[in-house]
Amino acid sequence: MDKVVLSGLEFYGRHGVHDEETKLGARFVIDLEMYLSLEGIADCLKETVDYGAVYETVKHEVTVSRFYLIEALANRIAEQVFASQPKVQRILVRVHKPHAPIQGVFRDVFAEIFRERKD
Repeated sequence: MDKVVLSGLEFYGRHGVHDEETKLGARFVIDLEMYLSLEGIADCLKETVDYGAVYETVKHEVTVSRFYLIEALANRIAEQVFASQPKVQRILVRVHKPHAPIQGVFRDVFAEIFRERKD
């Protein structure tokens, strides 16, 4: 299976369980790996992933929608990509929250999900 990757998409969102997170917001970084067959495709957008449209989908979910959990955000992104990109058969979504409210030194916190199309 081949893949198209969007890596390091950065947006400002208001996700989290703490009041401060929804009031102040934070930076979120999204990585997507979208698996599909690219073998023998014509040089035509309809035969692959419209990554401009995927970018806009992710942007909307991060900047407009609200979630307590980055895990739920990752699931919504996967659902929306499947709904809008029929060629995608599998997807890996990582939602990074590099400024999570943790008392301590850390580089990153992220949720990673892998889903396969059911139809």
